[in-house]
Amino acid sequence: MLPEVFLRAELAGESAEYAAKLFEKGHFCSIKPEGNQSTVTEFILTGFPGLYPEYQGLVSAILFLVYVLTLTGNFTIFFLFATNRSLHKPMYYIILNLSTCDILFSTTTLPKIISKYWFQSGTISFTACFVQMYFVHYLGTVNSLILFLMALDRYLAICHPLKYPIVFKNSTIKILSITGWIVAKAAPLMLVIRAYPLPYCASNIINHCFCDHIGITTLACTDRAPYGFPAFVFAMIVLLGPLAFILFSYCSIIIAVLKIANIQGRIKSLSTCSTQLIIISLYYLPRCFVYLASNVGITFSADMRIVIIMLYSLFPPMINPLIYCLRAKDMRESLWKQFNKCIIPQKTQVSSINN
Repeated sequence: MLPEVFLRAELAGESAEYAAKLFEKGHFCSIKPEGNQSTVTEFILTGFPGLYPEYQGLVSAILFLVYVLTLTGNFTIFFLFATNRSLHKPMYYIILNLSTCDILFSTTTLPKIISKYWFQSGTISFTACFVQMYFVHYLGTVNSLILFLMALDRYLAICHPLKYPIVFKNSTIKILSITGWIVAKAAPLMLVIRAYPLPYCASNIINHCFCDHIGITTLACTDRAPYGFPAFVFAMIVLLGPLAFILFSYCSIIIAVLKIANIQGRIKSLSTCSTQLIIISLYYLPRCFVYLASNVGITFSADMRIVIIMLYSLFPPMINPLIYCLRAKDMRESLWKQFNKCIIPQKTQVSSINN
């Protein structure tokens, strides 16, 4: 059994010492024999396979900081929205949905990989791995639909300004948002239902920081094609469907802006799109780069691939609140008011003490 452990560790990019520790803790005993085959009862997340042990503390600290900043920034958006009625507009309802999605996605993925490096807890139960896989793909789908609504908001506001207040009311955006959260459940649930009963009888090592469809189904002892192709089609629809409308909407916006004779009017119209455009670019550009690179023959090492995926998965949720507060005028003013409320009472207390 021990040589097999070292072989699996080598395939996962881990050291022999790490494999020995896992073996001592019984993690590889999660593959139980059944007749002539073995059945996986839990999976092992490798995290960053080639990461040297001396850097694991630093990486886990960075991931923890990312998680804290993500929660702090997005909960600040909730606080500003709850305390300032001037933010109760369609655009900020969309931002609120995006913040909710970012918080849930980070909470789904980050705590487990942080605990791997802090407490050497890299294992995840069979069922928990599929639950995590569902939420990873579900929240990714919701995120894509929210960005679609964001582009629709700017398209109607600039290309059809007279219809915008009639069509895009707060009630409308609430209905569309709820519909998006409900509709997004179907495809990820189908992926899980089809993948869960597959025979997993080989390695239980997932070369990733979290469970996803590719990472799990590649471990199945069966032909992956009938399961991989529908997942690929689903990913392309979720990614390219909203992206096609986003490209159409911003092309239409640029054409509409160019028709404005006043230069100041052009700048003002484009400035209202800048926040959404930055957020959309952060989400789509890295993903499109990865897909295009794989199709033109550019290959990445396992470590580089995981780093890229983690960057485009976790960087936007952390940076989005900063973009909102710096670029969105109403939110910037709301944040400044809250800041002044905290500063002025302190100055009053200091002056009263001095007197």
